[in-house]
Amino acid sequence: MRFGNLELISLSDGIMRLDGGAMFGVVPRVFWEKTNPADRLNRIIIGVNPLLIKAEGCNILVDTGNGDKFSEKLLKIYGIEREPTLLKSLSDAGLRPKDIDIVINTHLHFDHCGGNTVVNGNGRHEPAFPRARYIAQKREWEDATNLNELTRASYLPENFIPLMEAGLVELVDGDREVYPGVTVVHTPGHNRGHQSVKIESDGKTAFYLGDMIPTAAHVPLPYIMGYDLYPLELLEVKRRILREGLEGRWLMIFEHDPKVRMGYLIEVNGKLAVEEVSVIE
Repeated sequence: MRFGNLELISLSDGIMRLDGGAMFGVVPRVFWEKTNPADRLNRIIIGVNPLLIKAEGCNILVDTGNGDKFSEKLLKIYGIEREPTLLKSLSDAGLRPKDIDIVINTHLHFDHCGGNTVVNGNGRHEPAFPRARYIAQKREWEDATNLNELTRASYLPENFIPLMEAGLVELVDGDREVYPGVTVVHTPGHNRGHQSVKIESDGKTAFYLGDMIPTAAHVPLPYIMGYDLYPLELLEVKRRILREGLEGRWLMIFEHDPKVRMGYLIEVNGKLAVEEVSVIE
């Protein structure tokens, strides 16, 4: 869709399946299964929806999906179906990997940065977007490279270490404008170094939420994932962003919703809801 002087394109790296209870935390299944029915393994379908921001002379990719480096065992566990792939989505948008100038990783969990790297003909991992600078929070890099029993499964070094070795990583500390009108916003809670992306153009504002609010179903304040390491901190960040988004009529962009890619916040009977908008306008 056109967005001021920019073009926003919701891409896809397919779908995956995650445990419904983990995705909705303390919220009972009787509530969340109305909109997110689970399979026999208690998994719900979530989308993997990176964002392409096309500006004059600059192509910015926000998150890179799961990538293609998973074993058959992990593909089965997470129910990953990469149809279409991120590279196919980019091709449909008229771009090749070398056309990407900036990659923003909201964080370095495998479903957000798995497409950062690819395996070359020599079996080595190399940057998938060789001309891009990859932007992550300094705190996130520290946590991703100093793992513990709780975080080890989420961070796969092959997705980000080769980028540092290639000199392509730019670490930021807090909020930073990375291109005119495109700002990474530190939104901790899911983990210490999570960042969202604020996009401003021609008086309009859009906000790519990442895992802060992964789907439209997670808009209600208590709907916080079991995966979120700092839930009380996330609650306050979420409260602030939702208030600003409602008052400013921000276009909210959901990374993991399998159906609702973008929408505006509205109040219905005193509760927040999402008014979906088409991804093509």
